[in-house]
Amino acid sequence: MGRKKEREAKASYTPEQEVLLGKLEADLAVQLSAKPKRLAHSLSVARTAERLALTYGADPFLARAAGILHDWEKALSTSEQLARARELGIDLGVELELVHSLLHGMIAARELPARYPELPPAVWHAIAVHTSACADMSALDEVLFVADGIEPLRPRTPGIERSRSLVGKASLDDLFWESFVGGITYVLEGGRYLYPGTIDVYNALAARRARRAAKEKA
Repeated sequence: MGRKKEREAKASYTPEQEVLLGKLEADLAVQLSAKPKRLAHSLSVARTAERLALTYGADPFLARAAGILHDWEKALSTSEQLARARELGIDLGVELELVHSLLHGMIAARELPARYPELPPAVWHAIAVHTSACADMSALDEVLFVADGIEPLRPRTPGIERSRSLVGKASLDDLFWESFVGGITYVLEGGRYLYPGTIDVYNALAARRARRAAKEKA
């Protein structure tokens, strides 16, 4: 029984990039030493983001770096994240307790640039919006958002499996849309609070997709 092996593109990094990625992973292992499952998830997201970047023409180095660091602030408890967000002046227009799950990326995006000045603003933006999304998502933003949702350690659910099945078949925009809408559905089905900003992002993205579809039909 011969099995056809899929050839996956491999990322190629400069020696400097290899050193920095190794440093990020080592630093993260210390940061999340008390949370081994979170560490495993972060490294899995990094590898998944790297693969998605190679598939869709984004920068694999930036994708992997963003994946490594995206949950850095998960080392803090919820109360500690809330306190830090307030210290940093993060204001989402609602009580922060209602949207505490969105804060860790925003905190990291403000805290980590000073620690890792080698990384460009694009990495910090992707980390800032990896749970909330935004109306203008770059390819790197979309890669990290999707990778966080479909990395192999995530439990199999119909929504996650559908997103996984679309990798390499759908466009990155469509793959992100599927993941983003699936996240909203998950929140609604669980009866949880939906951040009003998410509705604004949804409407902006939906309107853009409708305009694009109309243009393609014309």
